[in-house]
Amino acid sequence: MTFQDLSIDADMVQALADRGIVEPFPIQQQTIPLGLSGQDIIGQAKTGTGKTFAFGLPLAQRLGPDPAPGVKALIVVPTRELAVQVTEDMELITSNRPTTVVPIYGGKAYEGQIDQIKAGAQIVVGTPGRLLDLAQQRILDLSQVTEMVLDEADKMLDLGFLPDVERLFAKTPATRHTMLFSATMPGQVVALARRFMSRPLHIRATDVDETIAQANIQHVVYRAHALDKDEVVSRILQAEGRGKTVIFTRTKRAASRLCEELVDRGFAAAAVHGDMSQEARERAMASFKAGKKDVLIATDVAARGIDVDDVTHVINHTIPEDEKAYLHRVGRTGRAGRTGIAVTFVDWEDLHKWSLIDRALEFGKPEPVETYSSSPHLYSDLSIPQGVKGRLTATPPNKEAKREGVAPKDREGSREGGSGRRRGGRGRSGGQGQGSGERERAPRGESGEAVRAEAGTGTHDGGGWEHHDGNAAPARRRRRRRRSGGGSGAGAAAAPQS
Repeated sequence: MTFQDLSIDADMVQALADRGIVEPFPIQQQTIPLGLSGQDIIGQAKTGTGKTFAFGLPLAQRLGPDPAPGVKALIVVPTRELAVQVTEDMELITSNRPTTVVPIYGGKAYEGQIDQIKAGAQIVVGTPGRLLDLAQQRILDLSQVTEMVLDEADKMLDLGFLPDVERLFAKTPATRHTMLFSATMPGQVVALARRFMSRPLHIRATDVDETIAQANIQHVVYRAHALDKDEVVSRILQAEGRGKTVIFTRTKRAASRLCEELVDRGFAAAAVHGDMSQEARERAMASFKAGKKDVLIATDVAARGIDVDDVTHVINHTIPEDEKAYLHRVGRTGRAGRTGIAVTFVDWEDLHKWSLIDRALEFGKPEPVETYSSSPHLYSDLSIPQGVKGRLTATPPNKEAKREGVAPKDREGSREGGSGRRRGGRGRSGGQGQGSGERERAPRGESGEAVRAEAGTGTHDGGGWEHHDGNAAPARRRRRRRRSGGGSGAGAAAAPQS
């Protein structure tokens, strides 16, 4: 079956064919004919099955080949990353039409988005907060919307966006055509559908629970030590056939730290998390999609916007909160019928949480195997070549010195035949410090105290004359003491403060 067999217009069929997209997926085969007829739809399918084209193609076709200016279609998504991804897919669909698609989301300046709306954009893709903000300012007019899509409705619920979504629904005509898509169907999402949709038809491409342990994804679970995780990850990243890899962490700080560590080890890694600016997040995602970076570290919030077909590995650096979070994380791999590998690290304190996930997903792995970076089964399970280490490049000298608290010059000097700082100072002239076995006598000040002018020795050299960072100690400040009786500075003796 082809998209032409589903009665999609020739210009859109050609746009997809130019990108090598010819055959529709099951959710598209079931949804597109109903969407073209104007039937309200609740689509339930796992992530990565082509839901965007399932609602995007009938939406664009119902608007017509040359729609009039003004917002006619509204697509609401939970995250900024997903808004960018859906916008790209809609631009592909409408690439042979004068239809304009505009993304509306926070973290970006208002001016550019407002200009596109005023220029007559027909399709708006956005997050609830910014959409509602512009609608309340009467900049975004939703009174002429005929097509409305709510994507990833369960994530909307998790992020607390459903009240904003209800306000957006209230600003659109009651006779609109509505499509709702979600991986899971919590009760509040079902209630929302009943309230704002007209006799919707529920479509389930495959059973959600059956898709978790699908045959094209290999699920590997290890009980790992927190201090050894980075080393294990580094070796997994050198597995045979490893392509683009997504690593999930629980916190933004952990994502940033892991990214720095992997870059230091020589891997092409980028991070996406909430502490980054929107521009930085978009640059990271663009470099990952383009292949300039092949490792992406992300938090759960960014998971829904990672729509890359050639991800081969997903690594849960920290265990997901529940089985639903696990579903959305591992859904980044094995997309579009490809195979993938999902590796999950379970800390000792999270064993009870994993047992609940294991029971819900029927993995049959309640007790993960204790695993270290040197464990033989790690290499055999994930096709890691024997003998690989956790570092692709050597640590730069300045970083190594920083870790040990010694300046690079000092390290070199201390290695040269034992004739470094230990044996008599800098050794710059006349054989000083060579063969005497004693430290050169330091010059003394007025008070008889040795002047500590020698540089380059730190606490690790045994002398301890300097600070732990290897820099010379700051010069002591001196004060002049006045003699009793109010003598002036001319008759006052200078004395160093002890």
